[in-house]
Amino acid sequence: MLTLTASPVLVPTKSTAHVKLFTVHGSNFPSFLPKEVENIKDPFARRLATRIERLPVGFADRSIMSSCVKPLIQSERSPVVLLHGFDSSCLEWRYTFPLLEEAGLETWAVDVLGWGFSDLERLPSCDVASKRDHLYRLWKSYIRRPIILIGPSLGAAIAIDFAVNHPEAVEKLVLIDASVYTEDTGNLAKLPRAVAYAGVYLLRSTPLRLYGNLLAFNGLPLNTNIDWMNVGRLHCLYPWWKDATVNFMNSGGYNVSAQIKKVKQKTLIIWGEDDQIISNKLAVRLHCELPDAVIRQIPDCGHLPHVEKPNSAAKLILDFVGEDSNKEAQSVSQEQVKILCKRSF
Repeated sequence: MLTLTASPVLVPTKSTAHVKLFTVHGSNFPSFLPKEVENIKDPFARRLATRIERLPVGFADRSIMSSCVKPLIQSERSPVVLLHGFDSSCLEWRYTFPLLEEAGLETWAVDVLGWGFSDLERLPSCDVASKRDHLYRLWKSYIRRPIILIGPSLGAAIAIDFAVNHPEAVEKLVLIDASVYTEDTGNLAKLPRAVAYAGVYLLRSTPLRLYGNLLAFNGLPLNTNIDWMNVGRLHCLYPWWKDATVNFMNSGGYNVSAQIKKVKQKTLIIWGEDDQIISNKLAVRLHCELPDAVIRQIPDCGHLPHVEKPNSAAKLILDFVGEDSNKEAQSVSQEQVKILCKRSF
């Protein structure tokens, strides 16, 4: 088994005081968020939710009020743009976002078209091309500099697709427990619409969301599981969520396996050692296929390191952005990786 480890120690010691820094008093949430945001207990989620904005992004024949968390600082270094996974939102970054920002990075957390908290009352197409175009237009309107693009789970497929199609916009990539070898949405794209809607309603259900958390995280207490489930499904409470999700599923979804070798940007691969959703073997395969990549594994961690082990995830990202990723994390020699590639594939 390939063993790659990362130090659990975070950047400055002062970052350990985040619970105090991010306690929220009162209800300072944007009016466009579902009212159920008031029921969330997680102080980090509540704090980040107060910072969510909607920015107008010209798209097709309209302007979409697109949700994101903007940076509080500007930096000479390339901005960091955080994507999220399938059917999620920018709140997925509630623990790691403040760590990156406190370390001095100009950090954006953006909601992918069709998910999150954008205004989609006039529903656009939410297929792969539309998601890519929407992200590009947001980048071109507000960021306008090459970015460090970070994608967890399905967000890794979104990041690869964007980097290959718009290489001028992306300086580096970070892929976290990447879901990049799935064959799009498979037979789900062929389902009758009534069946597809029934499946989407199930996707929003409490039992399925709780079960998903059990798979994604290690040893999550029940009360935390319930609260994290409420954070994860908050965007599902919009009336247009089901239509946007069915639209994406019926469109075929992402299939980026053929694009991986076309990635020109230097890439950091981060993987949770105990990921029960995507095999560690696929981390090795991805490392072998990307032209310029380094790989780091976080021990005692499941599918979403930026949620479960934010200190470790933030440190790896900061090292990578600063070109110091080899200093305080153990790596596997290129020779060993080549041997593993030959054995596994």
